[in-house]
Amino acid sequence: MVRPFAAIAAVALLLLTFSASADEHGTRDEAVAMVKRVEAMFKKDGLAATLKAVSDRSDTEFHDRDLYPFIYDMNGTCVAHGARPALIGKNLIDLKDQDGKYLIREMILIANGPGSGWIDYKWPHPLNNKIEDKASYVEKMGADHFVGVGVYRE
Repeated sequence: MVRPFAAIAAVALLLLTFSASADEHGTRDEAVAMVKRVEAMFKKDGLAATLKAVSDRSDTEFHDRDLYPFIYDMNGTCVAHGARPALIGKNLIDLKDQDGKYLIREMILIANGPGSGWIDYKWPHPLNNKIEDKASYVEKMGADHFVGVGVYRE
């Protein structure tokens, strides 16, 4: 009688742990929704206000768990970053991930091509700084920029 109860308790604990772990990560739908919020602010308040809000970690509209936006110009210069402010002002057109993927170049191709889409690459997680698999949704913003928000995959 004790063993079936212990097995049920173990499964329940495992499910609870998995559920709590899943809640720590943003979803693909939440990433797309955040990109749309950035674009709405851009249309309403302009570029300067949007760049400031995206780079302000205390702005909960643009910072949720491991979700944060980033904005680049079409030359590959980071103009706003929700997790790594040290990147702002740097041209990262030649930045490669651990697998050799030119991720900013590919994001520009998406923005200038279909206008929006997903890209897979490796990037440091903002909470633990470990290199992890990431998928980012990127969308052209105005004529000269693109915005992206990514999700970390375990």
